[in-house]
Amino acid sequence: TIYNALGQEVRNLVSDTQNAGRYQVQWDGRDNTGGKVASGIYFYRLRAGDFVQFHKMVLLK
Repeated sequence: TIYNALGQEVRNLVSDTQNAGRYQVQWDGRDNTGGKVASGIYFYRLRAGDFVQFHKMVLLK
C-alpha cells in the first residue's frame, strides 16, 4: 500500500493473499481512482503475515 506524506492511503497495489514465493510490485504513479499523483515523498508498507515494514520513497516526474 502507498501512502502520502500525511499518512493517507494513495494506492493499494496488492490486496489478495499470495502463496509463498518472491514477488515484484510496480507502482505506476497513480492513485486508487486512476489519477496521476504529484511528485513528492511517499511511503510504502510491506506486509506478510505478522511482518510489517514501512519505507520512504521519492516520486519524481
